[in-house]
Amino acid sequence: MFDITPEEARLLLNVALMATGQNRFQSAAKILSALESFRPEEASVPAAYAILCISRHDFQGAVDYLDRQAIPRFPDAAMLKAFKGMALLRMDRAAEARAPLEEAAGQTADPAAAQLAGDLLR
Repeated sequence: MFDITPEEARLLLNVALMATGQNRFQSAAKILSALESFRPEEASVPAAYAILCISRHDFQGAVDYLDRQAIPRFPDAAMLKAFKGMALLRMDRAAEARAPLEEAAGQTADPAAAQLAGDLLR
């Protein structure tokens, strides 16, 4: 077995996000799956998978993945909570979205997640 460097992991994550942006969801999912096996300790991979689900309009799939797999592994990851809130909003479940968005908005360790969550709360 071999390992990949942090720079290679970042490059693969960016490729997966670009594939998602081009609606190449199957390719993005394969890249993220492989990347997760190399970097299981990084919350950026589950965040990218949540983006993938949201991009393909699988909002319930995003919530299920975040609740069952990602957030339990990374309970302090504000971005995961922001994406959960985003998916809930896309399903017109604003009341349910409020709690994860407020939690993400209040976390100062991740200003980007706090900003996203704050914007979604407005």
